[in-house]
Amino acid sequence: MSDRMVSKWEKRGLGIVPRQGTQAALDTLLSVAGTEIQERFATLITEQAASGEDPRTETLLAADARRHRRHPVDGKLMVLVEEGIYLSGRDNEAQWLPAFWIDVFPTTNADYARYVQDAGAAPPRHWGGDGRCPDSVHDHPVVWVTWHEAAAYAAWAGKSLPTSQQWEKAARGPRGNPYPWGDAATAAKCNVRESGIGRTTSVNRYQSGVSPMGVFDLCGNVWEWCATESQPGRYQLKGSAFTSPFERAAPSSFNDASGTMRDDDTGFRCVAAVESMPPGD
Repeated sequence: MSDRMVSKWEKRGLGIVPRQGTQAALDTLLSVAGTEIQERFATLITEQAASGEDPRTETLLAADARRHRRHPVDGKLMVLVEEGIYLSGRDNEAQWLPAFWIDVFPTTNADYARYVQDAGAAPPRHWGGDGRCPDSVHDHPVVWVTWHEAAAYAAWAGKSLPTSQQWEKAARGPRGNPYPWGDAATAAKCNVRESGIGRTTSVNRYQSGVSPMGVFDLCGNVWEWCATESQPGRYQLKGSAFTSPFERAAPSSFNDASGTMRDDDTGFRCVAAVESMPPGD
């Protein structure tokens, strides 16, 4: 790219929409760039999309309307995971999945508060006696929800809980990375026991841990309920949590629990069928 073109982009900022050929060239350059450059890019492009209150969020969405969209019911930012092959499980078995949309961030306390108000559902126990979401955790993942409560939220939103296969593909990408960010077993990229935080954190905190699909918190912070039943009444959990050692954080790892279990380190996110999402502009 010429210096003149780069200077033009810098002046116009987020208003720039590259031509198709230019975008293809940029994508190719990014794909062969070093890990440090790719992580910096991922941080810059996603850091403002974490907060619905940030006015630049909608600009980012408009620039990538094909892959990112707001869900029409719960307003969650979602990303499209394209159909195709991915590597599954510890044996890296090749499997094919149709396309689906997945929440970029786990369901937060603020998200759940809107559901509680609209559907009359019971608030989680950590909100306290008044049943209101504390401001201090509004952007933390909701916890103390059973599988059945998570599934009820998903049904209210017109979504579903992800299967363990959908969840793993969103975490590992089409190349089957051992971790969302790549090959390196780096506990500093997620909220696990080794982090020493001892509680949930904001869903957009670990920006260097984003997956190839642009999905956050797929390692650490909270275990996430999946739709996949491991045996009657028990459902798979993915991602590990702030209470778990890093060795359990690999997306290929197996964990499950009774659907009636609720704990301070267990939450969820949702997926949506391609045909259920409104068309982009």
